[in-house]
Amino acid sequence: MPDTLGNGLKVRHLTMMGLGSTIGAGLFLGTGVGINAAGPAVLLAYVVAGTLAVLIMRMLGEIGSVVPASGSFSEYAEMGIGRWAGFVQGWIYWLATIAVLGAELTGASAFVGSWFGVETWIPAAIFVAFFAAVNLLRVRTFGEFEFWFAFVKVAVLVFFLVVGALLIFGLLPGHSFVGTEVFLADGFMPNGLGGVATAILAVAFAFGGIEVVAIAAAESEDPEHSLINAVKSTITRISVFYLGSVLVITFLLPWSSLGAAQSAADSPFTHVLELAGIPGVAMAIEIVIVLALLSAFNAQIFASSRMLYSLAHRGEAPAIFARTSQSDVPLPAIIVAIVLSVVMVILNMLDTGWLLGFMLNSAGASLLIVWAFIAVSQLRLRPELERTHELKVRMWAYPWLTWLTLLALASLAALMLSDATARVQLASAGIMFSALFVASLVNARTQGVSPWVKKAIPTP
Repeated sequence: MPDTLGNGLKVRHLTMMGLGSTIGAGLFLGTGVGINAAGPAVLLAYVVAGTLAVLIMRMLGEIGSVVPASGSFSEYAEMGIGRWAGFVQGWIYWLATIAVLGAELTGASAFVGSWFGVETWIPAAIFVAFFAAVNLLRVRTFGEFEFWFAFVKVAVLVFFLVVGALLIFGLLPGHSFVGTEVFLADGFMPNGLGGVATAILAVAFAFGGIEVVAIAAAESEDPEHSLINAVKSTITRISVFYLGSVLVITFLLPWSSLGAAQSAADSPFTHVLELAGIPGVAMAIEIVIVLALLSAFNAQIFASSRMLYSLAHRGEAPAIFARTSQSDVPLPAIIVAIVLSVVMVILNMLDTGWLLGFMLNSAGASLLIVWAFIAVSQLRLRPELERTHELKVRMWAYPWLTWLTLLALASLAALMLSDATARVQLASAGIMFSALFVASLVNARTQGVSPWVKKAIPTP
């Protein structure tokens, strides 16, 4: 049986995945939390979080465009830091991905179950079977589904931005020019710097998901071109989709009226479109939320299976997970992701206490660890990559911006210590990191290698 992956993803697949990877259910349901905390100054929080995401994507693009790998940042950590770092990076990402699979599937199934008046487990079972088939077919099938998922999400946001702009400028019948009347009613920063800090915590991980593009690039027909396109579009998608959406919302809706949306009807996106008198808005947004949840579920089955495949290839996971099917997809790794997604759905439905809570909390802060490893890896790999490869994407102002990124991540961790919920997430991720570090030492010992040894960088 072959043990290599296919390369069926086209540039358009990666480009659209890059556009849609950060447009999740959290954008439609969670945006009001940050706005309620900081008022219009929430834009500063999104600028901080978005800038971090852009810098991390730039670092990934610099390495990934010349060294595409199915394990992406896990393999880069192994090349730049050492075997233990690749082990920890890969497993913490895999565990975090598996942890949220159940939450996304449960959320989507709850919406669909309410539409048809059936128990949540029925649509959940249908979705599991359907996306198992999608991921077990050739990788191009996965790419097509993610392309159209992303296309719908992007189209909805573009429509929202156009309608919002028309409302702000009073260009729709029955509406007058709004100007800054709502936006600055209580000042730009009504809750001061403390409100902005709270908002940063609320939106810090809004851009989690961008890293799946770097993983997928290894299975594209043109890894270099695909990843470069995705990297270059990062600034556009963050500034237009996130900052544009938040700007429209804060110009049209009083900041104090917003908060965590429990349903699509409570979403600020729904409220804005209702101002325009568009019928059936809540149901339409609900459908988009379901598509966003299913898109994330599909992408994370892909990402988790490729990460497990990469770990197995490096002797850091059971060898069976390095095997592929006749369709050139990692069959055992996909099956375990599907099975564990079912387990996580059951845990979500039963609300089984500490295990589910620990996994979800650690997943919440694991992105901080993943991004920090990416920055350290880029810092260490850049000199050698410059000697051996022609870099098509370069991290700006190296090494200063990389160091600044690490400082920003450390500051974010310190900020998390000031919030009770975030503190629990950080502690859970710290416990998981420590356990995986010990596991990396044990694994290296059983393999008869040093945990500190670095993986060689492939030559061009």
